[in-house]
Amino acid sequence: MKQRLLSCVLLHTLFWIVSSSVITANSPPYRQWIPVIFNSPPIPQYVVNAPYFTTTNLSERFSELAIFWFGRVSRSQNYTDVRVGYNDNELFLYLAVFDRQLWYDTTPAATDLTAWDAATIVIDTGSSSQLSATGYRFVAQLHGSPEFDARYQASQRAIDGSWRDSNVSFTTIPGWRGDRLNDSNDEDRGWAMTFRIPFISLGLSGRPPDGTRWRLGVIVHDRDDVVGQPIADQTWPPTLNLNQPQTWGGLRFGLPISTPPPVSQTQEFIIRHGLNGVTITDAGVGGQDSNMCNAGGNFWDRWGDWSPPADKADVSVQNQSDLADWPCFAKYYLTFPLNSLPTGRTVISATLILSQMGNAQPDQAQPSLIQAMLVGEDWNPNTLTWNNAPLARENVGSGWVGVMRGLPDWNNLPKRKIDVTYGVVQAYNSGQPLRLALYSADSAYHSGKYFVSSRTGDWNAQNRPTLVVVLSRP
Repeated sequence: MKQRLLSCVLLHTLFWIVSSSVITANSPPYRQWIPVIFNSPPIPQYVVNAPYFTTTNLSERFSELAIFWFGRVSRSQNYTDVRVGYNDNELFLYLAVFDRQLWYDTTPAATDLTAWDAATIVIDTGSSSQLSATGYRFVAQLHGSPEFDARYQASQRAIDGSWRDSNVSFTTIPGWRGDRLNDSNDEDRGWAMTFRIPFISLGLSGRPPDGTRWRLGVIVHDRDDVVGQPIADQTWPPTLNLNQPQTWGGLRFGLPISTPPPVSQTQEFIIRHGLNGVTITDAGVGGQDSNMCNAGGNFWDRWGDWSPPADKADVSVQNQSDLADWPCFAKYYLTFPLNSLPTGRTVISATLILSQMGNAQPDQAQPSLIQAMLVGEDWNPNTLTWNNAPLARENVGSGWVGVMRGLPDWNNLPKRKIDVTYGVVQAYNSGQPLRLALYSADSAYHSGKYFVSSRTGDWNAQNRPTLVVVLSRP
C-alpha cells in the first residue's frame, strides 16, 4: 500500500511596534511617545524553506516538495523523511517513517494516541519563544485504512502557557508497507502520514506572504510490541521541547533567493578537488552499494551504520514514495573549502556542477529534482554513515537531473547544475567552508541518479564535482 498525499505546515513572523511613554526632563514635564521596536526572535538553528505551488493537488508535485530528515535506522529506532510544501489554501507535510514494527490502537482514544506509532506536528504562527495563543499541536496515529478517520487524530491550542484540547480542523491520511500490522512475528518496512492543515484553521484568510517565518517541530512516536514498552521519541530538531517553542525549528514560506547588489565587474573562481591544491571532501551514505539495496539484506542491524569504501569513485542520490524500497535511498555529502577565495567581496552567484554517469533503469527512470542543503558540522568521509551524518540545517538550492539512456562517455558526461548561491553567501560571509548534503524528494520508482565523486582518479579529474563562484571585483 502506498500513500502519497501530502501536507505542510506554515509559519508566519510577526513584528510588534509598541508605544511606551517617556517623561522628558523639561519643566513642566512633557509626555513624549516613542515607538519601541521589538525585533523578531532569532532564526532557529534548523530551518526548512517550503516551496509554493499553484496546484490544488500537491500530490502532483510530490517530488518537488522540500525535504529534511531526522532519526536513526536500527531495530529499535526510527528514521523519518519529512516533505513540506503549500498552496493558496493549506499546509502540507508528508512523513515517511522507517519502522521495523507497526502497531496501532484498534480502539483509539484521543488521550493516548502517542502511545502507538504516531506523529506530532507543532507550529507557532507568531514565532513565539514561549507557549502562546499562536501555538498549535496536531497528532495523528497510524491505522490500517488509507483513509481519513477522525478517531485517530487530535488537535490542541496553547492557552495560558499549556496545551489544551481544541477543535482545529485538519486532515490526516496514513499509509504503511510491511506484512501485517500489530504482529510481533514479522518485520515491516515503515509507515507514512500526511498532514493537511487549512490556513483558515490557523486564523488566516489565505497563504502567508513570501518570506514569512513560523516555528515548526516534528515528533515521531514509536511502539514495537503489544505491551508498549517505552521507546524514546525521535524529534526534529533534536533538542525539541514540546513546551518551549524556542527549541523548535523554523519554517519559511517560499524558496530563498539571493539578490546581489549591482556591480560593475566580476571574477570567476573554480573550486575542484586537486585543482590548485584544493581538497574536496565527499562521501555517499545509504544505498550506495548494490549489496545494501537488495531485498535480502540485514537492513535493521547494519544498513544505517554502513560506511562506503574509501576508494568508491561514484555516488548515488535516490528516494521514492514507496517505503518498501528505503534500503535503496541514498544521500551525498560534500564539503568545499572557500579559503582560496579572496575576502571582502560580494558573492554574485555560485553553481555546483555534477557529472552524471548513469541512473537506475534508464527505460523507466524519470528526471529528479536534486536538493542541496547546508549542514553545520564537519564529518569524516571514512566513517560517515546514514545514522551519524549531519542533519540538514537549511535547504538552499536545487537543480533538475535528467535521465541517461546509454553508457557513459567519460569525455562528454552530462553536467548537472545546482544553484547554491544562497548557501555560498552564508558560508563565505561567515568564513566557513560550504558543507552540503544532496538528497531528493522523488516519488517514482528507479529514481536513483549516479554521479562521479571527488575520489575518482586523476584520469577523470575533469568530471569531479565543481563549484563555480562568481565574486565582485574590488
